[in-house]
Amino acid sequence: MAAHPVDERLPALKMATTGLQHVAAMYAGVVAPPLIVGAAIGLTATDLTFLTGACLFTAGLATFLQTLGIWKIGARLPFVNGVTFAGVAPMTAVVASTKDKSDALPIIFGAVIVAGLLGFVAAPFFSKAVRFFPPVVTGTVITLIGVSLLPVAFGWAQGPDPAAHDYGSATYLGLAATTLVIVLLLRRFTRGFVKQIAVLLGMVAGTLIAIPFGVTDFGPVADADVVGFPTPFHFGAPQFQLAAILSLCVVMVVSMTESTADMLALGEIVERPADERTIAAGLRADTLGSALSPFFNGFMCSAFAQNIGLVAMTRIRSRYVVATGGGFLVLMGLCPMAASLIAVVPRPVLGGAGVVLFGSVAASGIQTLVRAGLEKDNNILIVAVSLAVGIIPITAPDFYHAFPETARIVLDSGISTGCVAAVVLNLVFNHLGGNPDEQDLTRPAKTGEQMAAVH
Repeated sequence: MAAHPVDERLPALKMATTGLQHVAAMYAGVVAPPLIVGAAIGLTATDLTFLTGACLFTAGLATFLQTLGIWKIGARLPFVNGVTFAGVAPMTAVVASTKDKSDALPIIFGAVIVAGLLGFVAAPFFSKAVRFFPPVVTGTVITLIGVSLLPVAFGWAQGPDPAAHDYGSATYLGLAATTLVIVLLLRRFTRGFVKQIAVLLGMVAGTLIAIPFGVTDFGPVADADVVGFPTPFHFGAPQFQLAAILSLCVVMVVSMTESTADMLALGEIVERPADERTIAAGLRADTLGSALSPFFNGFMCSAFAQNIGLVAMTRIRSRYVVATGGGFLVLMGLCPMAASLIAVVPRPVLGGAGVVLFGSVAASGIQTLVRAGLEKDNNILIVAVSLAVGIIPITAPDFYHAFPETARIVLDSGISTGCVAAVVLNLVFNHLGGNPDEQDLTRPAKTGEQMAAVH
């Protein structure tokens, strides 16, 4: 009996090239969170390179867990795992509330470890409670993730140093705009592999264009070692702060919600439907990968849904292809010189690419909301109020200034507050009292195309 396409082992060359394609499709998404958090802390170029390499390394380990699996861990589907965007805003809130910035990463790592372990325990129960996270909730949260990150791209576009005299200069904004135009042209006029890596190619082109303006710095590459290892707890032993833990636990719920929807979608695409057992195993891989990640200086991991679109486009469904991609991620994490390449990219160039990257996240959330039954008044109210609550920290950063500092870590994260609001309002309007007219709208998304590009 022939093996299912998911379990098929392809020839070595095809395995390698298609695995690299998966890495290219998600590379920018993996390196963006450490760049954002590292910049907020004020890490040196060397430490930023180390943090980026650590996130690549842990993304590879998490991908192994998800694709190859051990025991009851791993969906054993062609999933790429990496740093989730959902954790960026809460982590930067932790950084902002930490007086000694050297403690920021240890506090974040401690919170991620606890959230990962709790998520691992909750995985089988969460797979049963998925009906409480329908498209109206997931779409709202995904939209908030993109909207919350767009100000980061706008900040990058203005330059590396807000205190500098040339911050927001025409040169910086011009480089950002040029990069954005290049990415758009590549997406419009190319196909296949080139189209998939349009953001990466746009960043390369923008970096080259920036050289004559004296904005590109190749120092990090020259100073980086060819071979290295993400030393455990390089930035200090984990610290456990209650407010940070609560904030990252909310992010874990968001991450598990996204991963569940991703598994349902991918299961249909590869013609191996994800049942409750598969979802529980996949969530265990996500959460265990997240809990182990801080030991090697990485952040919370989650499934990368843009790779689902890649599977659908190429029709290559082998999980071993994605596992090969995980191997490349590990190798890149063990080569600081490769990881340092991203540090060469000028901030304005990252800003131009970030507009596409983060805007696509928001657009994916809107795409999900379109299918969430917004013709129903109840769902309109859920989305309206949840988005309003989630946007407060963006439009009015000092809105919660009178609250205790520990509470602000959660409140200043629009993703966390918006998610809680969406879940609670969905329970009130669509579950309590059992409204039979809207039960079809409270189930999670089950179509492959619906979650093809969540990240």
